[in-house]
Amino acid sequence: MTNRLEGIRVVDLTQFLPGPAMTGMLADQGAEVIKVEPPAGDPVRAMAPFENGQSVWFANLNRGKRSVVLDLKAEAGKAVLRDLIEGADVFVESFRPGVMARLGFDYAAVRAINPRIVYCSISAFGQDGPLASHAAHDIAVEALSGFLSVNDGPDGTPVVPGVPAADMAAGLTALAAVLGALLGREKTGVGEYLDIAMFDAMLPWCAHIAGEALGGGASPRSATQRSLGGAAFYQVYTTADDRHVVLGGREPKFAKALLEALGRSDLLPLALGEAGPDQQILIDFLRSTFLTRTRDEWDAFMHQIDVAYAPVLDFTEAFAQPQIAHRHLLAKADGRHHIAPPFGQGKDWQPGPVPELGDALSDKDLQDHA
Repeated sequence: MTNRLEGIRVVDLTQFLPGPAMTGMLADQGAEVIKVEPPAGDPVRAMAPFENGQSVWFANLNRGKRSVVLDLKAEAGKAVLRDLIEGADVFVESFRPGVMARLGFDYAAVRAINPRIVYCSISAFGQDGPLASHAAHDIAVEALSGFLSVNDGPDGTPVVPGVPAADMAAGLTALAAVLGALLGREKTGVGEYLDIAMFDAMLPWCAHIAGEALGGGASPRSATQRSLGGAAFYQVYTTADDRHVVLGGREPKFAKALLEALGRSDLLPLALGEAGPDQQILIDFLRSTFLTRTRDEWDAFMHQIDVAYAPVLDFTEAFAQPQIAHRHLLAKADGRHHIAPPFGQGKDWQPGPVPELGDALSDKDLQDHA
């Protein structure tokens, strides 16, 4: 299953997170990904922490790819890129709108070289519109798409998100679009242009919380949303050792099981009611109750009953779980640790080699195009 995309060649001009995450998933499934880097390399190569000489971030997103160093402001570099495009199935770039046109490699130019190519642009806000030229990374896109407003602390102030959701949403959306375009090409014989925006990719993720705002009504607030902090059984609680647990399911059977175990069945109607102020009595009860035992003591208690619950783990604890080992979600190769692709590839999966800068193209190749 790791070679399901064997025979697909990808020319990848992307850096940082959304694009490399997407092309990394293509590489993990057997595509030949040629990573085109400037002479200084992808900036992520220099980002700590490092393991066996490579950035952990870079290694996990770029394993199994080949690296080509090209100066796309020079004719020699452009000539090599044209050669790569001729034999490619997919072309991916993540520059700000207008850059590829100035370099001479916008979709029209690339299509003229290879009409079958699937050309994917990944940007913050897309190639057109009032925000197209606005500079932004993940947090700014989350802010402008409304998501940061519900990523707030107890006082309602937005906090820096722990997950780069806009980056990863764009990468996953681009992956789906590219694979769909490759399937479509089997019918039409020609490629197509894909304009993927982080902003656009985030919006579908709010359908479960922003229904009223979508219809022109009020925007959601965490304190009144069932999945954002307004419900007792979808909530984070502090334990006696200043650690945390979560209740993560509001189904009646879960609420009934826990409240009966705690001797407070009388509070069940509150658990089944509307999220928001009406649940505060129940939330206060659970807060005071969880403070009476340590996180691990609650963990042992909860395993005796049927409740949607979890201890809050840090990454070190999370990686050490038996579930990780059972599902073969971590692997080690060449002295480096890798998070395995989530495609159910099992114990036999091994990460591809991490490319050294420019390891796939010799100086002679460049000289031939000078």
